[in-house]
Amino acid sequence: MIKYIAFLSFIIFACTSEASDDPVTSFYFPNEDAPHIVFVTGDEEYRSEESMPMLARILANRYGFRVTVAFALSKGIIDPNRQDNIEGLDVLEDADMVVMYTRFRNLPVGQLQYILDFAESGRPMAGFRTATHAFSYGEDHPNHHLDFEWPQHVFGLPWISHHGGQNSTDVFIHDGSEAHPVLRGIEPFHVRSWLYHATTLLDDVEPLLYGRAVEGAEPGGDYFDNPHTVAWVHYYEGEHGTSRVFFTTLGHPYDFFDENMRQLSLQGIFWALGLEDEIPEDGLDAEIIGEYEPNPAGFGEQFKPSITPGDIILKAD
Repeated sequence: MIKYIAFLSFIIFACTSEASDDPVTSFYFPNEDAPHIVFVTGDEEYRSEESMPMLARILANRYGFRVTVAFALSKGIIDPNRQDNIEGLDVLEDADMVVMYTRFRNLPVGQLQYILDFAESGRPMAGFRTATHAFSYGEDHPNHHLDFEWPQHVFGLPWISHHGGQNSTDVFIHDGSEAHPVLRGIEPFHVRSWLYHATTLLDDVEPLLYGRAVEGAEPGGDYFDNPHTVAWVHYYEGEHGTSRVFFTTLGHPYDFFDENMRQLSLQGIFWALGLEDEIPEDGLDAEIIGEYEPNPAGFGEQFKPSITPGDIILKAD
């Protein structure tokens, strides 16, 4: 696993890569010697096509990482409803880390294999919310095992159910996890995400945060199977090595307005890369760089229309 020990909060380099006329990913490489983090987006509900570029922008401009964001595309346009196409995944061959935020994708073999190979390589991984159901191939498909078995083994949990969109979640630190480096500077907080059920977590999962479902912004109500773990770390034993894995079932676009959520995300990525010693005691600076004004969560045509990967600006002005 790559150990990138230089803390690059004070360094911003000129971009060294030139975009093509019709790029299929967004990317910014401020430092050719830094780890390369690839964000794989493609969910039609939670605006991962907006939240993940926001995190990538912080990682590249404040901390010097190379970043690439891949999107679900239709004719070059970002289209989260397109379940069978995420272009540019070949960058995973040489990437140092993957961050997955996909939902019920049915990718062709050529694209899918890049993700599967990465997971078996022993390199770091992270996942958000719907990556518990990253793929959907159906019972009669040869890849049906990816629907539930793959996220269970790789990320620690498959999709089960949730409390429903009328609820939100209060988040607390698990007893005994207070000193974990991923949680430095993080206090209990509230998010818009409705609570996911996490009743089949792997035995080797180290829980970090748990959540309680609340109705609107007020605690209360009778909820079943409450609380549930909402963030954890574990190690995945792949074919060619052991991966550090960070995962959270949070990830509504409005969750990222809270600094605690952004710190959790960034510090989970740092931990997965083996950079926990670079996380200060009061946590990483997670202030948003540039604009983050996501569309609301929701299905259908809820996403911003007519946006291409080339329109996603990762290099800060």
